[in-house]
Amino acid sequence: MSRVSCAACKYQRRKCTPQCVLAPYFPANQPKKFQNAHRLFGVRNIVKTLEQLEDEDQKADAMKSIIFESDMREKFPVYGCVECISYLRQQLQITLQELQYVHAQLEIYRQQHSSESSVGNVGNGMLMLPYFSSTEGESTTQGATYPNPNFD
Repeated sequence: MSRVSCAACKYQRRKCTPQCVLAPYFPANQPKKFQNAHRLFGVRNIVKTLEQLEDEDQKADAMKSIIFESDMREKFPVYGCVECISYLRQQLQITLQELQYVHAQLEIYRQQHSSESSVGNVGNGMLMLPYFSSTEGESTTQGATYPNPNFD
């Protein structure tokens, strides 16, 4: 039975043996993945990294990181994965600020509801919602400032 060469062995024009350490991570049908990793790290450094790790889970995690970094470097040549991480961090910060705002609005509603129920009055159940301005980049409600959730 003949074995199909992995992308790494195909690229290097050598026979892929059953002991090939790169075969599980670079299937033959995904040569670009190997080319990106090879260009950024080099085959020798990738193999050294795999040899230093004992656990198969650690090897898999390391290879996922190597492949992700090299793919991001191809996609974003200047900053690589830092650009992706920065964008995700910014999105997380915006989402946390929105969550903080929602919790504040819920607390206001709870206070209004508890004071109305103790007096016996029935309120209209309306909440103050922020006005988001796309030109200023921030919204204001009752003197508080919140980030603009528009993801331009």
